[in-house]
Amino acid sequence: MKKWILLMSVLLMCSPLQASAEGWGFEKNKQGGIPDVGRYGPMIEKHDGFYVDQSGEKTIYFTFDNGYEQGYTDDVLDVLKEQEVPAAFFVTGHYINSAPDLLKRMVKEGHTVGNHSWSHPDFTTSSKEKIKQELDKVESAVADITEQKTMTFLRPPRGTFNSRTLEWTRELGYIHAFWSIAFVDWETNQQKGWEYAFDNVMEQVHPGAVILLHTVSKDNAEALEQLIIELRKRGYQFGSLNDLLVKKLLPFPIVSL
Repeated sequence: MKKWILLMSVLLMCSPLQASAEGWGFEKNKQGGIPDVGRYGPMIEKHDGFYVDQSGEKTIYFTFDNGYEQGYTDDVLDVLKEQEVPAAFFVTGHYINSAPDLLKRMVKEGHTVGNHSWSHPDFTTSSKEKIKQELDKVESAVADITEQKTMTFLRPPRGTFNSRTLEWTRELGYIHAFWSIAFVDWETNQQKGWEYAFDNVMEQVHPGAVILLHTVSKDNAEALEQLIIELRKRGYQFGSLNDLLVKKLLPFPIVSL
């Protein structure tokens, strides 16, 4: 009987998922409020994931997905350094191998490196063991070349997930970091000028926004400084995902007596 139970456990660990896939998405809110993500909200909250800072504070969180390098990440890092703004960069294996110096710079300058998987597969068709291999490989590779030795935040490849992948990755020690502001910015041959990126972000901006940008976008690199300046004019400050996580764990301020 024990052998049978062990065999079934191994099969469940290694067999691919059959459950349906969800794709993170929502209708943009252009009225200064948090977008309604419907049933996705409770799904990710159950496993400690987030897409926004619900505190109501005027804090913005910049996040970037880095699947490959297009020559603009240095410019992005220059602006973040000059403006003293933290960010999170979600990297793949390809990015780690092709741009190790940029990865080192991210960590050296105080940014968070998150896990975007090694080979960018659809996790909803992967086994738990395959997912673990993908995540472990990224974490180990980043630890080998930077001072960041662990990872907390995961952005699922393609924004695809379901209840099982949320559960499995949480068991593996990861927290899903989704987003509340995004637009089509990754098509490198269809860039439309920095004003386009600026307008797309500003028309959706709201307190607690987690902004997803791609560093392959020339528009984003050129718009970033103006975004930061304008957001500060509107009373916003900038936080790291670690700051956001602390707010989730400690939702009430600590008052010293």
